Amino acid sequence: MEQKTNKDKEFEKEKKRKYSAAEQRRFDRFTKICEELKEQGYKQVDLTVGIVRANIFALLLAIPVYVIGYFLFFWRNRFSGIDIDQMPGGMLWFFILYFALIFVHEGLHGITWAMFSENHMKDIEFGFMAAYLTPYCTCTTPLKKGPYILGALMPLIVLGILPTVISIFTGSLLWLNVGLIMIVSAGGDILIVLEILRYRTNASEIRYYDHPTQTGGVIFEKQ
Repeated sequence: MEQKTNKDKEFEKEKKRKYSAAEQRRFDRFTKICEELKEQGYKQVDLTVGIVRANIFALLLAIPVYVIGYFLFFWRNRFSGIDIDQMPGGMLWFFILYFALIFVHEGLHGITWAMFSENHMKDIEFGFMAAYLTPYCTCTTPLKKGPYILGALMPLIVLGILPTVISIFTGSLLWLNVGLIMIVSAGGDILIVLEILRYRTNASEIRYYDHPTQTGGVIFEKQ
């Protein structure tokens, strides 16, 4: 029998954490829908990744993101006379933007998933994992692969990649740092999508269901 790693133990701890009343309600509804889908002949595949694993992935992602981002920025703007001291003067705005964009990040998940869910925004709920200081958004109904992935990556695109590209062409250190930190903040979303893309199946019907209390989701497939 294989010995559990620290990551496995931490993941088990995450699963056993005490839920709030709202989280328990979401989890009960999630369990009910899972059972209904299995009764319809669907096979359930767990693709949750764990908050700790997602955070470690984000930290590792930060290294190449910042190296590449700063290299492109200063390579593009090396003759533009950028005032390097402008960033410290804008630190207050940086922190204000960052904390505001944390909530916008979750909102973008919800708005995108709502466009493809049966009841639109009625299928979207938001929460906060106090033990991990982590806000989250969840879709309470299963989605197809494309819409699920699009919703997962929308904050990365809108808040991370777009500001970074704009900063490179405008020479704004403020927006460069906002864009880079939002790319890193989307590390968990990137990991979830990578897990989905790595999963191979020949099933004719596939549905993706966001987990209401853990990072990632489950797949339901039927031949």
